[in-house]
Amino acid sequence: MMRSPQALAFPDPEQVLEDARRALGEDIADGDVTAALLPDVPDSAYLLCKEDAVIAGRPWFDACHRLLDEKVQIDWRIEEGAQVKAGTVIATLQGRSRALVSAERAALNFLQTLSGTATITAQYVAAVAGSGCKILDTRKTIPGLRLAQKYAVRMGGGHNHRIGLFDAVMLKENHIRTAGSLRLAAEQALAQFPQLPLIIEVETLDELREALQTGCTRILIDDFDAASRREAVRIAREEFGARIPLEVSGGVDMTQIAAIAHDGVDCISIGSLTKHVRAIDLSMKLGPAPASLA
Repeated sequence: MMRSPQALAFPDPEQVLEDARRALGEDIADGDVTAALLPDVPDSAYLLCKEDAVIAGRPWFDACHRLLDEKVQIDWRIEEGAQVKAGTVIATLQGRSRALVSAERAALNFLQTLSGTATITAQYVAAVAGSGCKILDTRKTIPGLRLAQKYAVRMGGGHNHRIGLFDAVMLKENHIRTAGSLRLAAEQALAQFPQLPLIIEVETLDELREALQTGCTRILIDDFDAASRREAVRIAREEFGARIPLEVSGGVDMTQIAAIAHDGVDCISIGSLTKHVRAIDLSMKLGPAPASLA
């Protein structure tokens, strides 16, 4: 289903339910034989965050539990996108014991994965604070969870690049070679898809100058060294007076991010936000939260 970036301002309830049903289906199949050993009685549980993190994924967590027990009560103690410290009880639950344990793993899988993306995004956003540079994600996502991961990027303070192959045109070397020139490739793209953003990837400063004359939406300076990157910013701002945003991509990590941002580029896209996911350590335990944690 095609969705515009504007439609992703909040998680799509239908998409959340689809994700949750799929996760529960692969975990429970035709029955949870372990939960069947428990008496099916009212019970409580608490959700503990065991490390510093930015929490994202509450809608998916809630959906997993409500699909198995529509009367479950989930009381969140933190807002979505909040930064929490290790040892924080972030939610308590009241529901049927079997449903609580059956939904636990699928719900935690969503929450720990999306919180991992939100947490690393927030670290990159903090690293470029004050520069005016935006942190973007990419299409390097877990198959089937792109919209969820891109939502988590926003919860971490980042911004979404194109959602897929349908909502923006990106011209690369192959398009330019086939068309005969960067200018001709841009003209063809604008003529065929005038309603869509046009992003042009350039490999040299000469290509940058050509791209700045096309009226494109954004220019990607991919794998430029530091001197070339600074010259690209100078050319765009001083020679052309252009405010066409310049994007940096390609192997950017935390050791480079601040320097790149302060060179004056407008945005940096980082595939590792959604590709190299380290899940946040969360646990859900039956019973009331200990007084030391409450």
